Amino acid sequence: MNFSVPFFCIIGIFFIPLQRSIKDMTMTKKTSIQIFEEKKVRSVWNEEEEKWYFCIADVVEILTESKNPSDYIKKMKSRDPQLAEGWGQIVTPLSLQTAGGKQRVNCASLEGVFRIIQSIPSPKAEPFKQWMAQVASNRVDQMQDPELSIEQAVMDYKRLGYSDNWINQRIKSIEVRKSLTDEWKRCGVEEGIQFATLTDIITKTWSGKTTKEYKQYKGLKKENLRDNMTNTELILNMLAETATTDLSKEHNPETFGENIDVAQKGGNVALSARLELEKQLGHSIVTPLNAKKYLNQIDKTGKDDDEGK
Repeated sequence: MNFSVPFFCIIGIFFIPLQRSIKDMTMTKKTSIQIFEEKKVRSVWNEEEEKWYFCIADVVEILTESKNPSDYIKKMKSRDPQLAEGWGQIVTPLSLQTAGGKQRVNCASLEGVFRIIQSIPSPKAEPFKQWMAQVASNRVDQMQDPELSIEQAVMDYKRLGYSDNWINQRIKSIEVRKSLTDEWKRCGVEEGIQFATLTDIITKTWSGKTTKEYKQYKGLKKENLRDNMTNTELILNMLAETATTDLSKEHNPETFGENIDVAQKGGNVALSARLELEKQLGHSIVTPLNAKKYLNQIDKTGKDDDEGK
């Protein structure tokens, strides 16, 4: 699927650690990104990679105001031999709408866009470069003092309109998740595919959906699933992960197959709680409600009517 999005949304995705595309998210760093407002850049969502790809010519035109971005790109590559040498790894030709109909156009992921911007001497690119340097500096500080990451997350959630109750649950869920992944590492589970597989098993067991299916159900793309769960969904997910952690410590699984069995048992604990609650409520607690819909609801009513946030 492809369409145009405001260029400031590209910045917003990276500036806010929560990676979401909802109302006012790009206002977090208003002063350093206002030069990009209302500018459009063609984009393509890669379903498999769960990545956005952006038209390089659009990005260059926006930042440089060049009348001929293709010519600017050629000159830029001649000025930067390293960029030219790695161009094949940065660029991905994708089908986009042009004045002459759909054509294959050079695009780049967010990481690629960042690399290209480093080679743009235009004054308009400077605020963006300074912003990147600040983000990198903040990240180093947060790695040295993890408490800063939590404080930043709380501020970001508050700024976006989440309730204190939801924020407390979300921060707790981060702690629960960390305990689970630490336990998986202790049991020899490998990060990456094995972590993702066990996570899918836990999620599928209690909710009936894999992580990808759950995100699609809520209309999400790159956004974090947990950032778009209701309070009840978060609590059940935490229960599933906490149960898995405790069961793993009790049974000490030695093979990946044994870890799969523990993950299913942990998910079943939360499934039992979910089914009992739904029996009392008379409806499913697995909901398509996402953060964007929720915050729009708050804007219209001025009240937090949702069960979760």
